[in-house]
Amino acid sequence: GSTLHKRREQQVPTANMDQDWNQVVLTKKRPSGGMNGAPKSADAARRMGMSVATVKKQGAGYNAQKMGKLENETEELSHKKVGGEVKKAIMQGRLAKKMTQAQVAQMINEKPQIIQEYESGKAMPNQQILSKLERILGVKLRGLK
Repeated sequence: GSTLHKRREQQVPTANMDQDWNQVVLTKKRPSGGMNGAPKSADAARRMGMSVATVKKQGAGYNAQKMGKLENETEELSHKKVGGEVKKAIMQGRLAKKMTQAQVAQMINEKPQIIQEYESGKAMPNQQILSKLERILGVKLRGLK
């Protein structure tokens, strides 16, 4: 029985027996106080009783000019909305097929709210949606006012 035990001892691998188990400690450097003891913010300097000189920037330059231009803008700008003819065409096409807004919406994979916006003229025309509606309802929408 003792010879069996000796053989087993010889088979023990010694490759990972020489690991280094010394403790490694990682530390962060403490933040230094900026300019050799001088406070980083104006508030900190005031608290320490130092005199602080601040410089006021004049009018924020470029941005102020832009804002002035924006305020003086008089042009009435608005997004293109769905026109009256398109609204009527969508409604007539839908009613001719006896479909609800929700059914039409489902067929073109959009929300019912979108169909409602198109029919009420609140929506901004989207060519993809218009082409889907044309296909489902069988009416021409693009090119109408």
